[in-house]
Amino acid sequence: MKCWIRIPLVVLLMVLAAGCAAKGPSRDALVPGRVAASDLPRQTEVQVAEEDLLALVEGNTAFALALYDQLRAEDGNLIFSPHSISLALAMTFAGARGNTEVQMAEVLRFDLSQERLHPAWNALDLELARRGEDVDPEEGTEFTLRLANALWGQHDYDFRQEYLDLLAQNYGTGLRLVDYTSDPDAVRLEINRWVEEQTEDRIKDLLAEDSLDELVRLVLVNAIYMNASWMMQFPERLTQDASFYLPGDVEVQVPTMRQTDRFRHTVASDYAAVELPYVGNEVAMLVIMPDDLEAFEESLDSATLQRIVADLEHGTVDLSLPRFRAETSVALADILERMGMTDAFVYQTADLSGMDGTRELYIGAVQHQAFIAVDEEGTEAAAATVVIVATESMPIDIVEITIDRPFLFGIRDIETGAILFWGRILDPRG
Repeated sequence: MKCWIRIPLVVLLMVLAAGCAAKGPSRDALVPGRVAASDLPRQTEVQVAEEDLLALVEGNTAFALALYDQLRAEDGNLIFSPHSISLALAMTFAGARGNTEVQMAEVLRFDLSQERLHPAWNALDLELARRGEDVDPEEGTEFTLRLANALWGQHDYDFRQEYLDLLAQNYGTGLRLVDYTSDPDAVRLEINRWVEEQTEDRIKDLLAEDSLDELVRLVLVNAIYMNASWMMQFPERLTQDASFYLPGDVEVQVPTMRQTDRFRHTVASDYAAVELPYVGNEVAMLVIMPDDLEAFEESLDSATLQRIVADLEHGTVDLSLPRFRAETSVALADILERMGMTDAFVYQTADLSGMDGTRELYIGAVQHQAFIAVDEEGTEAAAATVVIVATESMPIDIVEITIDRPFLFGIRDIETGAILFWGRILDPRG
């Protein structure tokens, strides 16, 4: 039987707006009177120092956990895509200057200079795109991880050529000419259709009615689509209701999957962890069940996560894991401001002049939505982030691991350590 699951992991949308009269101070740096389009191809043979790629992933992980620390105060289950949020804001960061650039680098944990950061993102993106190349679909399983970027620009607006060149070379983005001033809703529908195509119709109507207006000048979209099944699938015949203990030790019955196989795992004094690889053994889900979730969350940082991963050892595990699903919708602007990215959200204080040479642009909103569902065959997940930038105008030892109380989970690229998704399950019933 062919067993596979489609996973549209993430769609990121950035909307950049400016007043119609905005003009850059340097005519040499701009392309006046017409859209600035880059003819440069993406750099697919990237020479990036190993320490730069490591610094990027470590910084992204630190940001992921710092953001989780802000989000965990909300009640209920939680799912978000830190990798995609970082990537969307990296494309914004390419146009940041002055104190806005400094604050964004500090909050996003971008420790590399602009000159080194974007090639590192390109290298990581290209590395992730190679995942699943060795998976044989004839075996009845499939793994696909597809990443795509696109730009929709106002046809008569002045953009800095160097900004568009940077995005073209490092993020593979082309520029589609549109007219927000006459019919912004037509552009909205076009963008939504592109998103639906890139995510196999899993993300629909991403941009709501009236979300674009005549002040929009540029929309950047990043879409990631993943299609994967477990390397070791759970036999459906073994799934049955079992106890799960909600916060406060409230016992409920939930459909719980079970299998006995070799997994990388660890059982420590205050938590149990197990890693479930997807086909190809290049991407995996890490499940961490603490004895005391709140205390564990308070102490969770990059060093703790690195130690947990380092302590994983191969062994036979009698694993019980509930089917689960979670959905999250959260506005990130206030959270990012609390984390220290303040100037970017204030009109004429924000400096995104690297995009157009003006001080007219600022980030008006950042919205993130995500979904995940886990069953016997694999994982289905989807997410979307909208950033609106506007202007004022051997002998077998079997370890038993039963996930029967609140737990954390993350979907990681094994080789680079990049966290694609992170979340928490308090109640598997959703």
